[in-house]
Amino acid sequence: MTQRTVSYALEGAMALIGLDRAAKRNALSDALIEELRLAVERAAGEARAGVIFGHGGHFSAGLDLAEHVARSPVEGLHHSRHWHAVFDRIERGPVPYVAALAGAVIGGGMELAAAAHVRVAEPSAFFALPEGQRGIFVGGGGSVRIARLVSVARMADMMLTGRVLSAEEAERCNFVQYLTGPGEALAKAKDLAARIAENPPLSNYAITNALPRMQDLSHDDALFMESLMAAFTQTTPDAGERLRAFLDKRAERLVAPPSTDKDDTA
Repeated sequence: MTQRTVSYALEGAMALIGLDRAAKRNALSDALIEELRLAVERAAGEARAGVIFGHGGHFSAGLDLAEHVARSPVEGLHHSRHWHAVFDRIERGPVPYVAALAGAVIGGGMELAAAAHVRVAEPSAFFALPEGQRGIFVGGGGSVRIARLVSVARMADMMLTGRVLSAEEAERCNFVQYLTGPGEALAKAKDLAARIAENPPLSNYAITNALPRMQDLSHDDALFMESLMAAFTQTTPDAGERLRAFLDKRAERLVAPPSTDKDDTA
């Protein structure tokens, strides 16, 4: 019997997708990528938000090199394109995803995390792109997604020199959006996904699908698309009710976050 490499659970409107090759630091094998595809497709039909995490102490140590080394160039091309299709379904499908990151987030694991819409990391998380030292190149969309998040210069540095980023460094360079305490990334990711699931699906879809595409457009074209999205989303019954609730003071009001400034005065 083939051992499953991805777990799936539904908690309310939230899909929990877990990479489950802990003994291999959740290395991304062909079987795991296929199971991930099936899990993402299942979530598209029954969830309003999702969390991707790694079982054990690591998110993912990246591409399973034992499988990769035997591929011909043509096989490598098709393998890369398959990863693109799966990760695109995460990034540009109907379900917003939060990635909970711990331990190794390396190579293909970093590419997978980049396909999520929000990333949460605990102190054990570390980030690397060692493809240059392996004599290969990224193939899971990292040259597009990671470079846009952290800049081409920083990604080139990581690939050329083997530089490893800590969780704090990844947050400073915009790859990570939230830092947590030890062992808290999954709980925080679930909390964020639960909040996201409460948003109207059309608004979530516009944020995850229209907003990234606007970055590829000219200034005028992006503003035109923004106007279309604004007009389209505000006409839904859900939006109308939420706006009325705000005007009637029935909706929760936003408040300033707690101050993190330390008072050093006596």
